[in-house]
Amino acid sequence: MASVAFLGLGVMGYPMAAHLKNKGGHDVTVYNRTTAKAEQWVAQHGGSLAITPAQAAESKDFVFSCVGNDNDLRSVTTGADGAFSSMKKGAIFIDNTTASAEVARELAQAAQTRGFSFLDAPVSGGQAGAENGVLTVMVGGDQAAFDRARPVIDAYARMVGLMGPAGAGQLTKMINQICIAGLVQGLSEGIHFGKKAGLDIEKVIEVLSKGAAGSWQMENRHKTMNAGKYDFGFAVDWMRKDLGICLEEADRNGARLPVTALVDQFYKDVQAMGGKRWDTSSLLARLEK
Repeated sequence: MASVAFLGLGVMGYPMAAHLKNKGGHDVTVYNRTTAKAEQWVAQHGGSLAITPAQAAESKDFVFSCVGNDNDLRSVTTGADGAFSSMKKGAIFIDNTTASAEVARELAQAAQTRGFSFLDAPVSGGQAGAENGVLTVMVGGDQAAFDRARPVIDAYARMVGLMGPAGAGQLTKMINQICIAGLVQGLSEGIHFGKKAGLDIEKVIEVLSKGAAGSWQMENRHKTMNAGKYDFGFAVDWMRKDLGICLEEADRNGARLPVTALVDQFYKDVQAMGGKRWDTSSLLARLEK
């Protein structure tokens, strides 16, 4: 059993913290910007709550975070009453936020100067993966810190891999989002085409899902897409945030992402349709409007 803090109890963080407590058996203290959510978590799972990130992180072996973006991450780490001000030497900070590689490197350096470790560890698998404890975790950082943290991370993951030094986890998550963007657009166009052609989409997917076109998205989202329901999983607003990170990094490293840039604009269209909180499969709605 380890002494753990978890900062950020959103759609992902809430169940991830619960797995650390219930499956991992760890002593968990939670912090959330809205205290009522932390109170709800403690009432449901036990553990304790803290009023500030610094209070949550004090004397902990491992501190996790899962917040919205780079600025939110800086706020809970190096900001006023941030966790970095109270973390003990030798502790490990594990950030599950999807953020930039730049902020990951920045915080890794800040942690090192304070005598503890920082791992950027974004996740893939969505809300369902978080709730079921089967997330894929892409980690950037030091091998020794990774080896110590992995048994704790395992409480909410089915796959955990060290991708390289600080920032490598975030870069790998960018690739994940790049791949998904093109895939969901292709699936949307395929379903749209099938409908226009008068085909039975269920029969089509039953056959195609067993061949080269098959994917997790096809298996898990085709029914809701075909029904025009888009309240399952990762929101369009968050996907645009992630694709923005990808495109900014591509500007820095010289990568060419024409399809990603195009799909990002398609998601902008979905936002304009009122779909900011629809899930990412709502690209189909844009084709059918």
